[in-house]
Amino acid sequence: MQQPVVLIGEWLVTPAVNQISRQGRQLTLEPRLIDLLVYFAHHPDEVLSRDELIDHVWTRNVVTNHVVTQSISELRKSLKDGDESSPEYIVTVPKRGYKLAATVIWCSEEGEELAPVPPAIPSTTAKSSPSAVAAPLVSAAGALPAPLKADKRRSITTWWVWGLFLLALFSCVALVAMSTIHSHPPVTKTRLLLNPRDIDIRLADGNSCNNAASQRTYAVGLGSLITMSLNTFSTYMVHDKTNYNVNEPSSSGKTLTIEFVNQRHYRAQQCFMSVQLVDNADGSVMLDKRYFVTSDNPLSIQNDLMSSLSEALTQPWPERMQAMLRMYQPSQSKSLTQFYQAHQLLMKGDIDSLSKASAILDDVISDSPGFTYALAEKAIVDVLRHSQQPMNETQLAELNAEITRVSTIPEIKNTAAFYQIKTIDMLGQGKVDDAFAAINSGIDLEMSWMNYVLLGKVYEMKGENRLAADAYITAFNLRPGENTLYWIENSVFQTSVTRVVPYLDNFLAAE
Repeated sequence: MQQPVVLIGEWLVTPAVNQISRQGRQLTLEPRLIDLLVYFAHHPDEVLSRDELIDHVWTRNVVTNHVVTQSISELRKSLKDGDESSPEYIVTVPKRGYKLAATVIWCSEEGEELAPVPPAIPSTTAKSSPSAVAAPLVSAAGALPAPLKADKRRSITTWWVWGLFLLALFSCVALVAMSTIHSHPPVTKTRLLLNPRDIDIRLADGNSCNNAASQRTYAVGLGSLITMSLNTFSTYMVHDKTNYNVNEPSSSGKTLTIEFVNQRHYRAQQCFMSVQLVDNADGSVMLDKRYFVTSDNPLSIQNDLMSSLSEALTQPWPERMQAMLRMYQPSQSKSLTQFYQAHQLLMKGDIDSLSKASAILDDVISDSPGFTYALAEKAIVDVLRHSQQPMNETQLAELNAEITRVSTIPEIKNTAAFYQIKTIDMLGQGKVDDAFAAINSGIDLEMSWMNYVLLGKVYEMKGENRLAADAYITAFNLRPGENTLYWIENSVFQTSVTRVVPYLDNFLAAE
């Protein structure tokens, strides 16, 4: 049975086709947004908490408060439909939740108000029907049949009915007995509804190439850049699974696979990087690129891939994103490859990897002095090194000078990296409120797994473990794998996953 349509303010909502319409204009929303709007319509003028929305709209799937907040924001934007003078349909009640402020009228598919549905009239058997009783007593000519003939016919019918009944009863008993003797454990089937706006990024093993290690770090770096860019500047939700090789069902509507293929080309074996974007709804290929990677072209490959993704997803890059991408433009392609190598070591997070990353970034800065983002990355690496292995006075003075130098660069002050440095530094000094303000500023600029790990650390310092768990699960959802888990457990200070975020502990144990 289709859900009835509902009039919410000026919008006519048709859940069956995921559409809202007003004044001749129709908008198609994602199913989760329609479900959210319909749930609000069932509770007009009631304050609904985030937990209640997660329970009834997401039915307790792995979602966090941030997902609810983002969905509310998208729904508000759709209901505004570009009209800033339009009234607020969903208002925020501070520290309590959200409330639908518009009038709600439930209608039928034809637009009429629904009338109460009358109770179903129980069906009558042939025995209680007057026509059924009268039928055997009246012949085709309208005369009564002979009594003996009617009795005989009734007797034969009764025997047939009893015979069929006993046969059915015997069959049921036999089936129950067989199921008892040959019992099997129930089979649980996982059903997932694809979300067209979610994308998984995966790194396939592929054939081994001569320089597989350096090319793998380049591919991981590209995946990290794509994930951060789309999550921050588009309506897509991207999950970077380049560090997560578990084969499990996914609800993502699209998959971007990066694979290195060693094959013959012009009578020689050459290594190609294959990048393919597939729509999981129908299996169609939205993007299929193949690059021959050399020491001179990583930068041009990155620019071409980002441009091709914009076309494939019909997602123009906003000016802020283009400005951010320009920061990933060193003067030499070699510097970009080295930067991604250092970035992968940063994502590992242990002290040895951080020390290697710091040395590599020194070389990058020396070769490409104008590569400002490398300066910010170097400061993040060094302040993390200090949090895990305290520096001596000389090293600490150099670190403070490095942080001060980075803080004076205008391009860096408008990036999340600046606030990540500040957050780690403030946590090290015990200034929790300053760290909280800094990391929230960073999240406003960039939606990344690293920001949410640091947010979780701040919440732990504030004694709010429930919110810390939300932040950690969000980080793991954005980039699942052992790297993110290590960051959660060891970055800045040690965290007990079993105590703070037991859900993640149980999830990994089941894996």
